[in-house]
This record gives sequence, C-alpha cells and structure tokens, in this order.
Amino acid sequence: MISKTMEQALNKQVNREFYSAYLYLAMSSYFETVNMKGFAHWMRIQAKEEQVHAVKIYDYIIARGGKVNLLDIEAPKAKWSSAGKVFEEVYAHEQKVTAMINSLVDLAIKEKDHASFEMLQWFVKEQVEEEEHSSTILAQVQCIGDIPGHLFCLDHQLGKRE
Repeated sequence: MISKTMEQALNKQVNREFYSAYLYLAMSSYFETVNMKGFAHWMRIQAKEEQVHAVKIYDYIIARGGKVNLLDIEAPKAKWSSAGKVFEEVYAHEQKVTAMINSLVDLAIKEKDHASFEMLQWFVKEQVEEEEHSSTILAQVQCIGDIPGHLFCLDHQLGKRE
C-alpha cells in the first residue's frame, strides 16, 4: 500500500508529466508555424514520451493500491522568438523535471518506501538522457545561430528521430 503523502506527490508528478507533453506539443506547433518540420517532429515525439512517463506513474499508483487524481493541466506558452529560445526553455524545463524527480526520490527515502524508490530509479536514469539530448541540441543551435542554411540542416537531422 502506498502512503497518502507519496500518492499525492506522485499524482502531482503525473500532472507535471502531462504538462511537459503539452509544452512540447506547443513547441511542435510553433515549429510548424515557422516551417521547421524536423524540429516540430522532434518535439511531437518528445510530447509522446512525456505522456508515456505520466501513464507509467499513473499505473504505478494504481498498482500500489492508490487513487489517481488527475489535476488541471496548465496551458503552456505558445510563441517563441527562435529555435534557440525554444531549446533554452527545453533544457531548463528538463533540469526542473530532474529536480522534481529527485524530490520524489528523497520523499521515498524519507517514507522508507522501497518500491517507489525502485520505480523512480527509471526516471532518474531517463532524466540524465533527457538533459543530455536537450543540452546537445541547444549547443548545436547556439553554435549555428540563426543562419538559415545551418538551421535547415539541423531541422533535417531532427526530422529523422524515431
């Protein structure tokens, strides 16, 4: 059985993961409007990953005998000034999510909830990858700047994400 404290914290994280999906969909939409289909594709896949993360926690709460409480999802912003600004926000957002996951791990330790601790280790590892990917793309965008030809090449590369 999961404690009420852990249940509430995990429900909040389900909401945060769905917000992340919304944020990445908004970013995908932005890239569609500026005709950067590869960037849009990358963000759309990222949004799907975030939905998977939310459902993974959702399923875990149920498996532990808890109750899922779906909260309102905040609307993300919808406009950015450049690809660089988008990826600055992506990287900052992933760092924020890492801090949230770390707080959940700390709570699991405090609650002596070994099952939740173990489940959260998947998210700890996932966040290392999320930060690495977003920081790499941010560095590439910063390196090439707003040079259309270079952005076109990166857009093409990001469009190949599966």
